[in-house]
Amino acid sequence: MTAPTPPAAEPVPWADPQRKAAFERWLEPLVAAHGLRPGTLRPASADASFRRYLRLDTAAGGSLVVMDAPPPQEDVRPFVHVAGLIQRAGLHGPAILAADEAQGFLLLSDLGRTLYLDAFADASARQADQLMRDAIAALVQWQRHVPGDALPAYDEAKLRAELQLFPDWCVAREYGVTWSEREQQTWQRVADLLVAAALAQPKVAVHRDWMPRNLMVAEPNPAILDFQDAAHGPIAYDVASLLRDAFWSWDEEREIDWAVRYWEQARRAALPVGDDFGQFWRDVEWIGLQRHLKVLGIFCRLKHRDAKAKYASDLPRFFAYATRVATRYRELEPLMALIEPLSGMKAAVAYSLR
Repeated sequence: MTAPTPPAAEPVPWADPQRKAAFERWLEPLVAAHGLRPGTLRPASADASFRRYLRLDTAAGGSLVVMDAPPPQEDVRPFVHVAGLIQRAGLHGPAILAADEAQGFLLLSDLGRTLYLDAFADASARQADQLMRDAIAALVQWQRHVPGDALPAYDEAKLRAELQLFPDWCVAREYGVTWSEREQQTWQRVADLLVAAALAQPKVAVHRDWMPRNLMVAEPNPAILDFQDAAHGPIAYDVASLLRDAFWSWDEEREIDWAVRYWEQARRAALPVGDDFGQFWRDVEWIGLQRHLKVLGIFCRLKHRDAKAKYASDLPRFFAYATRVATRYRELEPLMALIEPLSGMKAAVAYSLR
């Protein structure tokens, strides 16, 4: 009796025939070395950048993942560098089995198929809580053992450039609004406050996207993805990324509970979070606002520059986050005059957060 023929792999599209040929030449010597089955090559995932991931099976019954990151749009060297830091920190990240940094091809271990984001859709409250606790424990380990000074500085220039994405792409491009001189001055004052608050925080290694879409359910849990933009910056940044996510939201009671758990673990690990949880929570909210304004700009840029309109459907979530923080702190209240005309505060607050 013959074994059934496996289903054909989904074809992998290549916009550039020369890149396809370069990939096939790179892959050829790896087939025997890693027991690859080239005929099983298929799309695995893509992200908001120009990178994409392909999966292929091995003769041993497992699978491996290829990163296709075409230069000059992408540079895989930061990914390779941070992947090494993750391994040395004892965290669960992809092992790099082969690399052609000049052409932007990497062969990686396969971390699995279930993102935190997908797991939450079917998880009970207890299961979700355990996933978040695992993410918090891994974040503390990341901050303790990934050396921040081995990463680029998350400095004032970077913070300001990120904030500028909001007026450039969300305000002007998405909504077609031109701010008056007075409104521009209001924006500048708010931006100055957020930048100063970020720079005042103690600095650690920052993943910059420690969120459910970049954490994989795995053993040990979680596996860490999309870390190539890691930097040396504010300690509360990744906590804000985890609790106030781009694609999934929690009620504030759970946010605070998990933030307290992180803060307690961080203190025991001698991380510089301070003795006042209230101050730490303020740091989380303020750096979270910086991130949310940045993401509002990024999602609009993805829509208008990169023809990835699906991200714009989550703009109301970020207006809701921004509204919550701006109305809570007197210094930030002037921001409401700028964001309310875009979304309507009432509409943003009423947005159904999952």
